[in-house]
Amino acid sequence: MQIEIVYRPSYSLTVVKLEPNEAIRVEAGAMVSMSPGVTLETKMAGGILASLKRSMLGGESFFLNDYRAPAQGGEITLAPVLPGDMMVLDLKDEMMVVQSGSYVASSEGIEIDTKWTGAQTFFAREGLIMLKASGTGTLILGSYGAIHEKGLGAGEVYTVDTGHLVAFSEGMGFRVKAVGGIKSTLFSGEGLVVDLTGPGKVFMQTRSDDAFLSWLIPKLPTQKGR
Repeated sequence: MQIEIVYRPSYSLTVVKLEPNEAIRVEAGAMVSMSPGVTLETKMAGGILASLKRSMLGGESFFLNDYRAPAQGGEITLAPVLPGDMMVLDLKDEMMVVQSGSYVASSEGIEIDTKWTGAQTFFAREGLIMLKASGTGTLILGSYGAIHEKGLGAGEVYTVDTGHLVAFSEGMGFRVKAVGGIKSTLFSGEGLVVDLTGPGKVFMQTRSDDAFLSWLIPKLPTQKGR
């Protein structure tokens, strides 16, 4: 599998060259184009219970699409829902925790599942469950805006707005909290944040769909104003 990301960072498109009979798993709606002979199989990844958990709790599609190249190989192009960047992570028997909506695609060998975060959960509007990507292979993620990477040393703490979080290394400590008191949470324009503790890597998106919707919705015409 050969991967190239073009038109970044505003309108990124990922071009995936597949080897003969090689397959890639793609989130529903992320496929832009494909070459002749590439076949599609839609399935409930992990069975019906895992798919229900991923869809209802993780905010992801109930179904995932497996695209497989023919004997001569093939090509598929992918893009996220919102305008922004994309990135490729090569996992080697490791795990990443991924924010709902950021998952685009993965190679064979990567398992996508929901991750229960217990009492220390993420109270973001995207949902209470983060996705967990584990195994050995290629993971393709998308963002709203550009992607900013931050590496944390052992014991180092960094605070990220939950609406800007794309992914972070499995095993990092985290604690969700309000920015300030009740007044600050309600009127500052900032909601909940997460304190992440290293070691590990954090990936953030420079734009938040929650913030965009908060700006956009009050400007939309209402039925009364027609």
